Amino acid sequence: MRLLSLPTLLATGFAAATLAISSQAIAYGAGDFFTRVGVAKVAPKSDNGSLAGGAFAVDVQDKTDFAFTLGYRFHDKLGVELLAALPFEHDIQLNGENLASTKHLPPTLTLQYYPLGGSDARVQPYVGAGINYTRFSDEQLAIGELDLDDSWGAAAQVGVDLLIDEHWALNAAAWYLDIDTDATVNGAAAGTVAIDPMVVMAGLSYRF
Repeated sequence: MRLLSLPTLLATGFAAATLAISSQAIAYGAGDFFTRVGVAKVAPKSDNGSLAGGAFAVDVQDKTDFAFTLGYRFHDKLGVELLAALPFEHDIQLNGENLASTKHLPPTLTLQYYPLGGSDARVQPYVGAGINYTRFSDEQLAIGELDLDDSWGAAAQVGVDLLIDEHWALNAAAWYLDIDTDATVNGAAAGTVAIDPMVVMAGLSYRF
C-alpha cells in the first residue's frame, strides 16, 4: 500500500479545511442581519367592492415599483422581516373609468420559518406569517373628495433565496395582504374597498 507524502497530506488537509470554512461561511442562520431589494408588483384582487350603495363598482389597478426589506435571523430556522417601500400609487376605476387614485404605504412584519436554515444548501426556501399596516394618502377623486381609512390586516409570505456567496443571494418572494379600507366620499360613508393584493418581488438579498 502506497503511503501519501507529508506535503500531499498537508495539501489534502488544507483543502478539506478550506472547504469546511467555505461551507460554514455560506450557511445562513442565527445572528444574520439581511436586506432584500428589488422590483415589486402589487396586484389587488379583481373584485374590490362597490361605493355609494352599489352605484360604483371599484377596480383598483396593479402597480409596479421599487421595494426593500430588512430582516434578522434570531435562530437558524426562524427570523423576522419587515417589508417596506416608497408609496405605491394606484389608479382606481369606478364603473370601468379611471376616476380616482391613491397612494399607499404597506409596511408588513412577518415571522419566518426556514426549513433548511443553518445548512450549506444554496437553495433556501422560507414561509412567513404576520401583520400588515397600510396607510393611504393623496386620495384623488374626479367627482368629489375621497378619503380612505388606514388598514390593519393579516399577512402571509413565501419566498426563496438562491445563495451566490457568503453575502449575496438572488431572491424571489410573494406576500398576500389583507387590506380593507372604509371609504368616505364628500364627507359621507360610501362603503368598504377590499384590496387584498398579492405582492410579488424579485431582486437581490445581502447578508451583513
